Amino acid sequence: MKKFFILIILFFISVFTQSAFAEDLFKINAANFDTSNSLIILNMQDDSTLPVLNEIKLIELDNPKRAYFDIPSSILVIPKQDWIFNSKGIKEVKINQFTTDPNVVRVVIYFDEDYNPGDLKFLRIKNNIIIKLKETSHEVEYFHKTYRDEHSSSSDFYEYLTVEMPDFTQSENVADKIQKAFDVEIGGINRIKKDLKLNTKYYISQITTRLNGVLVSGFGAVTLERPMVLQNPLRLVYDIPNTLVNTDIRNIEYKINETDTVKIGQFEVNKARIVITSPNVSKYIPIYSADNQSILFSDIDKLNHTSLFTNTSDIISYNIEKTNAQTSAMILSFNHPIIHGIERENKKLDIYLYNTARYNEDAFLTAYKNTYFAKSLISLMQPVGMKLTIPIEADTLVNTYLGADSKTLKIQITEPKRTKPPVTGKNLGKMIVIDAGHGGTDVGAIRGEITEKAITLDVSRRVKEILEKKGYKVQMTRDTDKTVSLQDRVAFSEEKHPDIFISIHVNSSEKPEITGIETHYYRQESLSLAQTVHASLASNIKTNNRGLFKSKFYVINHTTAPAILVEIGFISNSSERAELISDKRKQATAKAIAEGVENYFKH
Repeated sequence: MKKFFILIILFFISVFTQSAFAEDLFKINAANFDTSNSLIILNMQDDSTLPVLNEIKLIELDNPKRAYFDIPSSILVIPKQDWIFNSKGIKEVKINQFTTDPNVVRVVIYFDEDYNPGDLKFLRIKNNIIIKLKETSHEVEYFHKTYRDEHSSSSDFYEYLTVEMPDFTQSENVADKIQKAFDVEIGGINRIKKDLKLNTKYYISQITTRLNGVLVSGFGAVTLERPMVLQNPLRLVYDIPNTLVNTDIRNIEYKINETDTVKIGQFEVNKARIVITSPNVSKYIPIYSADNQSILFSDIDKLNHTSLFTNTSDIISYNIEKTNAQTSAMILSFNHPIIHGIERENKKLDIYLYNTARYNEDAFLTAYKNTYFAKSLISLMQPVGMKLTIPIEADTLVNTYLGADSKTLKIQITEPKRTKPPVTGKNLGKMIVIDAGHGGTDVGAIRGEITEKAITLDVSRRVKEILEKKGYKVQMTRDTDKTVSLQDRVAFSEEKHPDIFISIHVNSSEKPEITGIETHYYRQESLSLAQTVHASLASNIKTNNRGLFKSKFYVINHTTAPAILVEIGFISNSSERAELISDKRKQATAKAIAEGVENYFKH
């Protein structure tokens, strides 16, 4: 009888244990591929204190050559994945719900015959599984760019990958679509292949708010772009190129303190965006960790910088690198990894060396005498640390680089080519020439009775009004519906000697489905203006962001001042055409252009 009761107790314990574990599921809610580092990232959402996969057991099979591993107690809440690679080594990766009782997700990797499955590496960050498919074949450069003034660059990298996805287009029934999204059986679902653009270099896994700051953590190699300040509400924007953001933290507003908030999102397919809303946005600066895997955005006035490090570092050597007549770099070497912050202002660049204790002032002055950096200064911080201040011009391009061991800092400066002496004189103020595209007998693009010349004139007048209220001097190449040749527009601008020139146009295409905004520049010294104005347009106008273009339009090629041409939308698209003629879209466009101009002169 005693044995019988023991068996009953054991039975209930077994049932209770199984049911408890049955509720303890890991939900795979995202699967991403990082091309440059050959990483697969499986994002897990769970409420468990238990780790997922203490040990990954890889099973190898032949005909075809492949290997797989199972993730127990897990469910795939995204569609099953089938990634087909065009490169050598890895041929295909499949991720699907292998069984539902018990819940098991299986990852299958298909190889070329000469691939060694032993090259696969596995890493677990919290309950995210990282699969490193192969060691990168290219030699890793010592320096990595940590900051750049440019908002677009040839170094921005993304590539296409063919991915099979469920095809839900054949059913109009919402319930059927939902059911198919969670259907784990292959039968009954048509599959289509899509080309996806994939991100590279940096993956943001976590965002953590602290008092008067926010910590962004990830892995890879992070680069920040020149910040932008936007109005209403006042906010600071940092873009991070070549970056993928964990889907769990996208577009969520996090509270930093009583007045400040932060939000992070996937701004473009290969770019993340961090937005800090605060009445004191000018106080926030980025601080790079020694391993360059995380960044702290902090209020510089309220930062206790001694809490950032345990070891100090000394500057041990000072070097100069001259690339060409416009580009040179200051290179500082340290005996230990550094923690540094960057503050880019209009007329200077401040580098905060938070854990740097000592330097040789005579060696510093001697190394940079008779160079671009001759007027640079180092000031001491209390109780430890240094601030390096480098005077620069507003249209100078700045790039900073950190060595792979975080013991070398390179600050590269590129001066623009000067095509004319800068305008001098006391209290001249900023002069802007606005060029309303087309006019008179030159109607521009047209659809019915709607003409490009009318839209551009209306928007240009609104831009002029906003800028003049802000204290700028504004001249228009035409302020009525009259014909003005391209040569006369350029001549008008050259006579006025403006600080910048902006030509406003409306786009058109033979494909009526195309929409969006574009910004064009031609000369290098116009790039910063193009980046800043376009960023403001992209942030304020709800339409497709078609990006920056280097284009040889006559008016932006022949004007001496920094010059851009903005295409504010497509008249050939019926929906966007209706918006372009509305007061709301015209005013929003004019406001965005004016805001971009103000950001350009401020930063």
